[in-house]
Amino acid sequence: MKKITIKEIAQATHAMIYTAEGQDALESVISHVTIDSRTVTDGSLFVPLKGEKTDGHQFIDQCFAKGAAACFSQEKREVPKNGVLLVVEDCRKALLEAARYYRSLFDIPFIGITGSVGKTTTKDMVASVLSQKYCTLWTDGNYNNDIGVPLTLFRLEENHEVAVIEMGMNHFGEIHQLVDIVRPQVGLISNVGVAHIEFLGSREGILKAKCELFDFMTEKDTAILNADNDMLQTVESQLSPKVRWFGVENKKDIYADSLEPMGMEGTKCVLHTEIGSIPVVVPVPGNHMVLNAASAATAGIVLGLSLEEIRRGIENFVPTKNRMSILHTEGGMTLLNDVYNANPVSTKASLDILAQAKGRRVAFLGFMGELGTYAPAMHKEVGAYAAEGKADVLICVGKCNADMAEGGKAGGMGAVYCFDTQEQFWQEGMGLLQKGDTILLKASRSMGFEKTVEKLQGVK
Repeated sequence: MKKITIKEIAQATHAMIYTAEGQDALESVISHVTIDSRTVTDGSLFVPLKGEKTDGHQFIDQCFAKGAAACFSQEKREVPKNGVLLVVEDCRKALLEAARYYRSLFDIPFIGITGSVGKTTTKDMVASVLSQKYCTLWTDGNYNNDIGVPLTLFRLEENHEVAVIEMGMNHFGEIHQLVDIVRPQVGLISNVGVAHIEFLGSREGILKAKCELFDFMTEKDTAILNADNDMLQTVESQLSPKVRWFGVENKKDIYADSLEPMGMEGTKCVLHTEIGSIPVVVPVPGNHMVLNAASAATAGIVLGLSLEEIRRGIENFVPTKNRMSILHTEGGMTLLNDVYNANPVSTKASLDILAQAKGRRVAFLGFMGELGTYAPAMHKEVGAYAAEGKADVLICVGKCNADMAEGGKAGGMGAVYCFDTQEQFWQEGMGLLQKGDTILLKASRSMGFEKTVEKLQGVK
């Protein structure tokens, strides 16, 4: 972290300051901010959050004993020698306010990224590209909410030259809150689909929520939008920042064409930009990955990278764990591990990848959450899509499995199976799989399909 004192944190959060009698440690430097008491070290600021099962306040004394320089608290309590208690009305809000101040200490470009599908992969690919020229900070995993974004900002160091910040949401106002702190100069929306439609009501509602990304941007800033997305095509005239488009089907600004699938090895394509064209190998299969590469190329152009730097960044891209990772089991099966999360659009994209596999193709699909009353129809739609030559076997697990199976059978698939839980599949369905199968595993995060990945790998 850049040097920041307890006094600065207290002023930024309007905290009441309590120290042991005779102690004055306000000029002490904070070297680390954490919400996890297990990671507290000398110089840490501990932020105790109240969760469904635990309240971080119960660990404050333990954190001081481990060397914490300061702790937030929503209640006054005894303070040990050399410790500082910062009493605030709401620790979660205080974390945001402290991060707002810390971000203000950096005069570097910030890129905000959101989208209904693939925002984490887009973020990782953008970071891979920008890292070819700049010392880049980017969101770890999917730390993209009102806790994860502040913790990401506190990872900024003096040597960072650009920051790529992922922002997620499932309700109106959440991205607005995040961009108010991050203040990105570049905002990228990967797409607008149906994820979180349960809370936002319609795709128009989702579009409105995603476009909160631009709430604090001016005409000096840049919006990067997916030209292939029907909803995003409607917003250009409503935005203050200048718009740069990326696409595959629509050839506006920066786009990819001449796609040559290489099976599980990825896709060859040609990227076209205003500074020239260059052949690129996107090292992860799927046309949607080519679209991600085009978005990363656009970010690279906006921030002044060369074509060679952009190509190198795309070709060196490595996906985050559980996002279309290709694994091989001792039993001779290939796993397409895409279990981190799922919605209808991303599941169809993953089925498109499965369709390219050699041998028997198995779609092991689970419940897709946050679809509300649309859930039965959308699970049925995905089952029908699997039947369009994407898979040879469809295994449906969890809620709405009957709807998904109905779609598969209506589409002409004969090998369709339903299981209420993963555990039921482990007990009754493992025999459905064969040596040489390629198996796509995908479901919403709540399903925890990584457990089945481990089972298939033989992990005890």
